[in-house]
Amino acid sequence: MKNLGLSIWVVVFMLVFTWSAIEPYDYLTWGLEVLPAVIGALVLLYLVVKKVEITPVVVVLILLHCIILIVGGHYTYALVPGFENFMSTIWPERNNYDKLGHFVQGFVPAMICREVVIRHAVIQAISWRRFFIVCFCLALSAFYELIEWWVALLSGEGADSFLGAQGYVWDTQSDMFLALIGSVCALLFLSQWHDKQLTQLQETS
Repeated sequence: MKNLGLSIWVVVFMLVFTWSAIEPYDYLTWGLEVLPAVIGALVLLYLVVKKVEITPVVVVLILLHCIILIVGGHYTYALVPGFENFMSTIWPERNNYDKLGHFVQGFVPAMICREVVIRHAVIQAISWRRFFIVCFCLALSAFYELIEWWVALLSGEGADSFLGAQGYVWDTQSDMFLALIGSVCALLFLSQWHDKQLTQLQETS
């Protein structure tokens, strides 16, 4: 990751983070939603300090995922402006920003997992590698739903804002299904581009 690219990444992250921290809808919900983005940013910076090269596509996707989390934390997922009619034909009468978030929750981790699996030669067979990546993303999504449940039990009144279910009885199942779709889409549309960047990294190193 070049110094200029890192600087732009950090500046964009901090600008969105600072904006999000100014008078959010609820500070408890904001903290819970933003925490994964902060952890992701810290892990990325740690890898940069350790001089671990990461493909540009993964770096950009991590930033995109962080921004989605931070924006959702500022408004809460049920109140993000402009998403009142998003996917309304499937899930009417609700704000579906959280559905975008869960799609990305499968899309971005799929590429991160793919980079780790390929660079460390964890699984050689392409078909088994794809299967593992999709399963990993599903497991990650399921674990996040468990975390949401535990936090909801502990937070009491703040549970509704954090869960973002908005009264939809199949919210948990649809969240995991969208993560599944996101992981498959990432593998279908970005694998070839990702392979080229992995090859370039290998050549430069």
